[in-house]
Amino acid sequence: MANQYKKTMNLPKTGFPMRASLAQNEPKRLKDWEDNDVYGLMLKKNEGHEKFVLHDGPPYANGPIHLGHAQNKISKDMINRYWAMRGYQTPYVPGWDCHGQPIEHKVEETLGTAKFNQLPTVKIRELCRTMAVEQVDTQRQGFKRLGVLAEWDNPYLTYTHDYDATDVEIFKEIFDKGAIYRGRKPVHWCSHCHTALAEAEIEYSDEVSPAIFVRFRMTTVPQGLEAYSDNLWVDIWTTTPWTLPADDCVILHPEADYVAVLVDGRAEIMARALVERDCQKFGYEGWELAKGSDGQEWHMSGVELAHNKYEQPIFGDQGVEGEFIYADYVTLEDGTGVVHSAPGHGVDDYNAGMRFGIPVVMPVDDDGVFYKGEGLGAGGPWGGMEVNEANPKIIQWLYDRGVLILHEDITHSYPHCWRCKRPVIFRATSQWFVSMDKTGLRGQALEELGKVRFYPSHSVKRIGSMVEQRPDWCISRQRNWGVPIPAFTCQDCGETVINDQTLDRVIALFREKGSDAWFTDDPKDYLGDACTCPKCGSHNLKANSDILDVWWDSGVSHTAVCKHRDYLKFPADMYLEGSDQHRGWFMSSLMTSVGAYGVAPYKSVVSQGFTLDGQGRKMSKSLGNVIDPNKVCDERGADVLRLWVASVDTSTDVPCDETILSHVGDAYRKIRNTLRFLLGELEGQFDLATDGVPVDQLLPYDRLALARMCQVHDEVSRAYEGYRFNQVYRTLYDYVITELSNDYLNATKDRTYCGVPGSLERRSAQTVWSYILSMLVHDLQPILVYTTDEVMQYLPESLRDGQRYAALLDWFQAPMAADEYEPLLATYEAMVRARGAFTKAYEEAAGNGTIEAKTTQAARAELTLPHEEYALLTGDGAVDLAEAFVCSEVCVHEGDELSCQVLPANGEKCPRCWNWRELGEDGLCERCSEAVAACGDGE
Repeated sequence: MANQYKKTMNLPKTGFPMRASLAQNEPKRLKDWEDNDVYGLMLKKNEGHEKFVLHDGPPYANGPIHLGHAQNKISKDMINRYWAMRGYQTPYVPGWDCHGQPIEHKVEETLGTAKFNQLPTVKIRELCRTMAVEQVDTQRQGFKRLGVLAEWDNPYLTYTHDYDATDVEIFKEIFDKGAIYRGRKPVHWCSHCHTALAEAEIEYSDEVSPAIFVRFRMTTVPQGLEAYSDNLWVDIWTTTPWTLPADDCVILHPEADYVAVLVDGRAEIMARALVERDCQKFGYEGWELAKGSDGQEWHMSGVELAHNKYEQPIFGDQGVEGEFIYADYVTLEDGTGVVHSAPGHGVDDYNAGMRFGIPVVMPVDDDGVFYKGEGLGAGGPWGGMEVNEANPKIIQWLYDRGVLILHEDITHSYPHCWRCKRPVIFRATSQWFVSMDKTGLRGQALEELGKVRFYPSHSVKRIGSMVEQRPDWCISRQRNWGVPIPAFTCQDCGETVINDQTLDRVIALFREKGSDAWFTDDPKDYLGDACTCPKCGSHNLKANSDILDVWWDSGVSHTAVCKHRDYLKFPADMYLEGSDQHRGWFMSSLMTSVGAYGVAPYKSVVSQGFTLDGQGRKMSKSLGNVIDPNKVCDERGADVLRLWVASVDTSTDVPCDETILSHVGDAYRKIRNTLRFLLGELEGQFDLATDGVPVDQLLPYDRLALARMCQVHDEVSRAYEGYRFNQVYRTLYDYVITELSNDYLNATKDRTYCGVPGSLERRSAQTVWSYILSMLVHDLQPILVYTTDEVMQYLPESLRDGQRYAALLDWFQAPMAADEYEPLLATYEAMVRARGAFTKAYEEAAGNGTIEAKTTQAARAELTLPHEEYALLTGDGAVDLAEAFVCSEVCVHEGDELSCQVLPANGEKCPRCWNWRELGEDGLCERCSEAVAACGDGE
């Protein structure tokens, strides 16, 4: 471009900087949002409108935020910002889970176990609360830095007085329906943390366990085997030898066929289906099947063998016997088809034993150590020994007595404590439970799930199957930091005291003083006349020391938050958390809400995957693969992190590392440069309200581009509504990079730079540029919150919706409805295909030397279009294909197939616009000559 024409050009000019400097500028913008209460303004803008309430699942207040936190909160913020733009009022109350084992465990780690165990409960709770408060503020600052708009100054915290009282309110509702009971049954028990655990607090990982086959001597003789009464055995298989001291029954499948194998003078009962495999495994040579007293091969079903007896494997010499029972869950895939059973150490065994009146024995204490003593209920030779320490000694003991058939180590998935990561045991203890079936809770919960919208839709199957299979919910924990189970024990007769009157008094106590009062106040003081044992009339009641499961605590937030804050609503419109919450918060919220009110607490549920490193591994400090969101904000900016969240399919596990973030950073820069490019021809030069060209008067190419923009916007809208953020990103990214930067904007910049100021040709392009800029700012606002807010400073007034902040924009109103733009899309697509043919032909021509120039402006095209596309692209309203192709000339022919030939341009290169045209006496093309004349001579 000749320098003398520069001032006659409409060159881009904007104050919007090329360099984002997000890490430095975002904190300043965030402070402005806080100083001017942008969150409050967003709510006020839609005051009186329908509410959309996304209820925040509370993260644990036990450390700085991690990448999973960032994905979670950014996703929620994108949803809230989108619905706010759609006119909904979106109050968003963040919360923190402040009770429970995670924080107590951290305090214990800080103090050391020995010192921690010496502290009184009140002091432990004080330390836990202090740590929770500190961590809440640390996480709050991290979430705010991500650009998340929320009621940060008034969050919900699960240790506040009202929240404590709500725990008991829901407990009372479910207790009154008869679903809560106290029972002694097996639960997951962590010997290190000294507490019961629910399934949601269990993690599974591989463990190597000793699998053993053992023969138990029979003390009764099934009919037909009388000839073998002196040497009759039943063969069992177990992967927990340490549970043998608690054995008091063996379980068979009711319909399986059992036979007796004769080997070395013994008759050993096992399932017929496993005989061949087991005898080979055991090294039994010359074995044969026993015959009954009738001379036929002996066999019986599990039902027929029921109630036979055998010597208890450890205490049989003391006259202790076990009994044969049956249950459907016994399989014929492993073992012998006969399962050793210790009902105190397994839920399935417990349930089966209950049906046959089998007693529950428990020889193991809270530390996972055998009680000293002999007989059932003690550890016998292993008294005082930890169970896993006892395993090899029990195996040796069996071997020495000749009853160990085989020992082999196996690797299998085994439950571990979610906090200390150590293997847990099943152990029968007295706990509080919510019955899944006594009051129909299971069926009602499944019915309610059918009314909830799930994203992705298939995730309902996950929580549904968990509801179908879950056992009764163990809601009590033997810890210090949490809300106490609101029950009392009579010190005179041992009766458990709990009723509506005591529960109402406890609710009032907690609302006034919080749950700490449970550990400091005398029950007589707050129970008053309710401090009476209904069994013996004693007033000597002691408060129960167990606390509620932390999942109960967080689960009742539907009432403590959504019901108790009148500006929210119940049920909430949405819950959004990681997929692990199907058995965690989604589940506990469902159970407490259905149990109390008969309805689900949410209308929709969004389930997300986990964040992994670039190689698909779980992030951990030991691997050095952790991505710290605070560091990303400090180095790249929160908008880059937000763009990453929008770019991935969060319904599955998603990878992230420095390389991935670098690619996202490149995408961010391309989007930012496009916004800046558009501003360059609009800021201070053009305002849609006063300078815009009506849609029906736009030039054909501009009208087609506008139709495509409207289609893109509708696709983005549907993706937002379906919470498919990655489709929002992909649609906008492809549109910006491919269709705008490479095509439409690249083609029409000649008109905007070189056209006559104020001409229809230039204003037509600027009109569409304005719509595109407005659409991009609106559609990107939920994602690039800082950048779109920055763009607002430079937008023409008519594109701001009368607002200062991007968060206050309304959703973009496209200038063409679907029935207006859809008829134009066929022409647009025909143009795109034609341009593709030109591009391919140009590359071939440049490669073989047909043309020498390095720009398409120096080329012309001979284009052949199929009949249908020819009709679309020619005639009245024909598209200027030379402009669309950015070449000098396009001659269009009608034919059977699409083809294109590229040749050198006719004419000469205009020194002002660089297009190849016929030049006039002034050395300029006709268009440039008019433009220069309109501006003066350009000197």
